[in-house]
Order: sequence, then structure tokens, then C-alpha cells
Amino acid sequence: MRNFTGFIVSRLITGVLVVAPIYLAVLLLLKATKSLLSIVQPVAALLPDWVPAAQILSLLMILFFCFFIGLGMKTPKGRTIWEQMENSLFQRLPGYALFRSLTQQLSGKTEDKTWKPALAEIEDALVPAFIIEELENGSFTVFVPSIPTPLAGAVYILTSDRVHPLDVPFTQAIKTISRWGSGSKDLLAAMKKKGI
Repeated sequence: MRNFTGFIVSRLITGVLVVAPIYLAVLLLLKATKSLLSIVQPVAALLPDWVPAAQILSLLMILFFCFFIGLGMKTPKGRTIWEQMENSLFQRLPGYALFRSLTQQLSGKTEDKTWKPALAEIEDALVPAFIIEELENGSFTVFVPSIPTPLAGAVYILTSDRVHPLDVPFTQAIKTISRWGSGSKDLLAAMKKKGI
């Protein structure tokens, strides 16, 4: 009964972690669109009644705003401002660092050492894992995901001789996990290439 309850709870948490950011983004977009309706109403009145002009103009304003923010982020000053905001505000939000790291890994836009694919020795077996951090004594904190849900699992602190970093993309490791281990031979081959 405990295993069944754990199964239900872990799947529920995984679903919430996937759905919540999407829901919040859509909710924020709708709220921002609604708040701009009064501003665009005079221009929308010039268009035919059958066109939802106010909503379209509000959405376009938000998209232009997002575009210019993105443009500013590509400048050195914009990046500096963003880093200050991120360190002082966003890093304090629960789960922000995790989602940021995961999205950067999925998009391939990070040199970060976190979420580095690895094979970890647990008991007498090798299991797919992700290196979360390297400790001062040379040990590793690793996350071992449950199959087939990569966002649920267990955290272990293992000595370096029990953790084998892999030279494979993050997305390949996630794919192997979500496919019930199909493709593990490629992970094992990546480990053997390192002469382990």
C-alpha cells in the first residue's frame, strides 16, 4: 500500500511541476492582456466590431514588450541588470534554480556542471543519474531519477569512484530514462569510452 501511495504522490508532484509553470505563464499573459484593454480601447474602437481588436492589440503590446526585453538582455548592461535581479529576487523563489537549470540544459545553453549525465553505482548496479554538485572532499551529490519520470527520484551522496560522468547530451539521458531505459547501451558506451 505504501508503494502504491508513493507512486501516486510522485506522479502527482511530477505532473504539477510540469503543468504549474505553463499555467502560471498563461495566467500572467491573460492578466497582462486584460490590464491593457483600457489603454488600447480607443484604437480598437476604430476597427469593425466583429474583430476582437482590443484583445489582439493588448497581446501584440505584450509580445513587443517581451521582444524589447529580450533585445535588452543581449546587451552587457541588460545581462548585468538581469543577474542582479536574479540573485536578489528570483533565486529566493522555491524551485526557480531547478527549473532554470533544467530549461538551460534542455536548450543546450549552459556550461553549468549541474545536471551532468552520469552512471552511478548503487549497490551492485549502474543506474542513470545526474550530477548535481561536486563536494569539497571530491564526492558527488547525484540525483537518480525514477523511471519513466525524470523529475522524481532520490538524491545520493557518493564517492567519486562510484560516479561515472558521461559525455552525452542531457537530452539523450532524459530520453533514455523516459523510455524505460531503452538506449542505456549508448550511456554505457559513453562510459567505456572514458576507459572505465
